[in-house]
Amino acid sequence: MVAGGSARASARLAREHAVELLRRYREAYRLAGRYEAAAEAERKVAASLFTLTARGWRLLVDRHWPGTRVANVDMILVGPGGVFVIDVKTWRPAPSVSGEHLMAGTECRDGEVAKTLAMTGAAERVLASLGMSPIALRPVMIFTGHRLDTALGRVRLLGDREALPALLAEPARLTAPMVKVVAAQLEEAYPAYETPALPAVEPDVPAPPADALFDVAEVEDAVLRSVLAAPIERWMTFLHPEQAAMARRDWNGPARISGPAGTGKTVVGLHRAAYLAERGGRLLYVTFARNLPRVQGHLFQRMSPGAAGRVEFSSLYGWARAFLAERGLASSLSAERAETAFSLAWLRAGKDSSLTDVEPSPAYWKEEIDYVIKGRGVASIEEYRTVPRHGRRTALRPGQREAAWLLYEEYELARAERGVHDFNDVLAMALAEARARPVPPRYTTVIVDEVQDLTLIAMKLLYALVGDVPNGLLLIGDGQQAVYPGGFRLADAEIMVRGRGGVLRTNYRNAAPIITAALEVISADPYDDLEGTRPDGHREVDTTYHDGRVVRAVAPDATEHDRLLVEALRGLTAPGPRPGDEPPGRRGEHGPAGEHGAAGGHGPLADAALLCPTLRRLEHYHRMLTRAGVPVVRLESYDGRPVEAVKLGTYRRAKGLEFKYVFLPHHDTAVPGARAGNAADGERSEIARRQLFVAMSRARDLLWLGSVRPHC
Repeated sequence: MVAGGSARASARLAREHAVELLRRYREAYRLAGRYEAAAEAERKVAASLFTLTARGWRLLVDRHWPGTRVANVDMILVGPGGVFVIDVKTWRPAPSVSGEHLMAGTECRDGEVAKTLAMTGAAERVLASLGMSPIALRPVMIFTGHRLDTALGRVRLLGDREALPALLAEPARLTAPMVKVVAAQLEEAYPAYETPALPAVEPDVPAPPADALFDVAEVEDAVLRSVLAAPIERWMTFLHPEQAAMARRDWNGPARISGPAGTGKTVVGLHRAAYLAERGGRLLYVTFARNLPRVQGHLFQRMSPGAAGRVEFSSLYGWARAFLAERGLASSLSAERAETAFSLAWLRAGKDSSLTDVEPSPAYWKEEIDYVIKGRGVASIEEYRTVPRHGRRTALRPGQREAAWLLYEEYELARAERGVHDFNDVLAMALAEARARPVPPRYTTVIVDEVQDLTLIAMKLLYALVGDVPNGLLLIGDGQQAVYPGGFRLADAEIMVRGRGGVLRTNYRNAAPIITAALEVISADPYDDLEGTRPDGHREVDTTYHDGRVVRAVAPDATEHDRLLVEALRGLTAPGPRPGDEPPGRRGEHGPAGEHGAAGGHGPLADAALLCPTLRRLEHYHRMLTRAGVPVVRLESYDGRPVEAVKLGTYRRAKGLEFKYVFLPHHDTAVPGARAGNAADGERSEIARRQLFVAMSRARDLLWLGSVRPHC
């Protein structure tokens, strides 16, 4: 097809769709008279919506409201754009929104909004058994005789002429079979008349009335916008009923959602954010990684555009620095200069100390400062002598703790001399400021994703923003996926979540062979999980998808290894089925994917990632693939929008993402060998295995594992 041909074809189909709807309007107007005995204006609204039933939509009219004695629901419309609970209003004064209130002229009509929301809540409960997310149901008020298109909270306010184009323009959430199932569920719960539908089009259908509530141009534009919009992935509309229940549950304090990789923890977090935001909340959705908020924000915008303005997606350090700037406090954050200060401190107080008897690498002791001393906010040598070192399995004698404290003090002196802050300083400053000058809460809810990667001081900061208010703090994460040393217990931050939250156990992301291979890497390792230590990494995980492949590419040397890698990547774009392609009827993925190539009409490279344990190795593959003509994009600049290129990133950078195809070159060298009797080596290997596990579990359908064996 020539450039622009697809857009022209879509425009032509949209025009034909609009003309067909207009031709059906007279028959719809006649049919509406059977169901709508109210005002003429309301009959025209019903007629305009009836026209959609000939295109696969289902319309329920004047249905009994379940749970009430005599109340009714004007209309429920089910179509590709979701479920719309519609209340038709014939007001003489013009409707308007003033602040957070619905006005009819000068009279406040908030009670009408509350009624519409209550009707929608009843529909949400009816559809909960199907796993439909509340964000797929939209309350709509249609005002006859007025021009209007705005929103009040989650309620869409439309004039009668704006209604049909607005509903048609909604992005696709339901397939035709889903529409039938959802409509059938609602018909059973809302008894009344049979569902009206228009007969097939006849060539001699008379022209519609001159005063039809829409024109061809309006509808054509709406249909075209809907066609060109990327379809909503199934996870954005449907959840497992257990997940859906967590997304809309009320908790009377801090709560936690946990579970193994691929069980949809982040999905529940995003749906809960939408659920609370659409009900008037203002939320902070924060995570440790810098790139993940961009991806999550983009997915959330597609999933719930009406609530996007009420949810702030941010990295932890980005938020803390912005908060300090708002308070007029400067922070001189520089990881490079802080590293220079530590190197100087190591020469002064570490290189020739007893610390080298435990571990000669200065990197281990920098982590001790970052994650134990400063990460926990330890203020004195006396406190450090007894502080638990969660996640650090190397025991330190009293003299070694004193040596580590001396190294910390030398580091602080060198850092102060250079006038530089490290990441922990920024968090500590923000916490001190939040406690010293508290202000009315700026957020009703703080959702913390990948909570296992935070330090104790970070957890205290986020807890300080909302405290113990109902639905205030939600922690999402899994200790088995922690990719940094050290840790904390929720009790250390005085956070209690007992009885609030839930554990997800069904993996919706990975093909069974992939998650089995990934779990084998860490099954023998203990891990800390915020509320205690698990003795080993073996976990029972239910899987829903049993196809997919693990490909183990073994080469005699690095050159052949890389040739096989490029060949495999190019094979993704070759004609015919690809390894691990999704079979017909597979249930959609339940997680925010790195890409959704199939859904968005993009090629396979849009859903492929190549991950490495180190930046040095990543640079090698960036250069190699570029020379081979394979398009690439780095994860640090990736925002979740589809792009036909292989994603390149480190194991750590891939946290929270998923891809259909994942390639791990030289994966068998990602875990360093441990020297006999060296406990610090054991710690390092455990962390490396968890990082490898995270990388492997990003794969949905194909996991390519490359290795070199000279004598293979």
